[in-house]
Amino acid sequence: MNNLALWYRRFGEPAAVLQPENAPLAPLGPGDLRVRMLYAPVNASDLIPLTGAYRHRTPLPAVAGYEGVGVVTQASEAFAHLIGRRVLPLRGHGTWQQYVDCPAEYAIPVPDGIDSLLAARAYINPLAAQMMLERYSPRGKRVLLTAAGSDCAILLGQWARGAGAEAVYGIHRSPVHAGRLSSMGIIPVDQQDTAAISAIAAGADVVYDATGGGLAEAILAAMPQTGIFVCYGLLSGQTFRQQRALPRVEWFHIRNYLDALSVEMWQAQFRQIWQTLSASQYSSATLYPLTEWQVALRNYQQAGRLSKPVLAMEE
Repeated sequence: MNNLALWYRRFGEPAAVLQPENAPLAPLGPGDLRVRMLYAPVNASDLIPLTGAYRHRTPLPAVAGYEGVGVVTQASEAFAHLIGRRVLPLRGHGTWQQYVDCPAEYAIPVPDGIDSLLAARAYINPLAAQMMLERYSPRGKRVLLTAAGSDCAILLGQWARGAGAEAVYGIHRSPVHAGRLSSMGIIPVDQQDTAAISAIAAGADVVYDATGGGLAEAILAAMPQTGIFVCYGLLSGQTFRQQRALPRVEWFHIRNYLDALSVEMWQAQFRQIWQTLSASQYSSATLYPLTEWQVALRNYQQAGRLSKPVLAMEE
């Protein structure tokens, strides 16, 4: 049986370095599941490693993609009960392919009531949002989000409100996001309105920042010294400098916490995610066949995009 996969064997612009390759499947390793993929989304976290930004921990060659959902087709006797079940084949070897082999104990069973398109996006952004809120509690605090139209920020804002935040403000770049943020109880702030951003930052207790660059510096300059600035991304492509010792800056990278999670803790995180994610507003999905991956990448780059590009592994 052959497997179509999107490989990269060098670093560079994703559209230039990704190459579809069709090759026979290798024998299944002991302790692994074989999963026939259904859907896999396109995220910033999928594309950034292709550029070489993390080359020190990205061995080549590699298959792109970190999350998705599929159906188990093959398993050892200990995990035979999963055959035919939908799972998230996480911590395996790239999800932008028709078949994924993954460690059986880290595969996440998908509850029957969860739609497959939602399940495909239940790892990167939901787990990051959940873990940040656990570590930097928003309860009783004024919260400020950057890149508020992104999937992670949308969940951060909704879940911060559910966790007892006093108010949640969301800085957005495109005006198309304002109405959607308001419907979620997130107060929209135009990224061009520097006076409003400074005023809100001056009263912010917790900032969850995915942008970096000049916006991060402006917020840090206005924040109270008692605040916490949590940086979890650099979507601007630029880092930032802190001009004073306080407020405290924390860097959150989900990869730094995964090794500390036991199998039971890992599974428990997703049991919580299934409960909260299904009750939350999330971006819609636009499907692209795996063979149209280049179109999906171009769609991802569009400003003001409201729908998440998702690769469909079956035509």
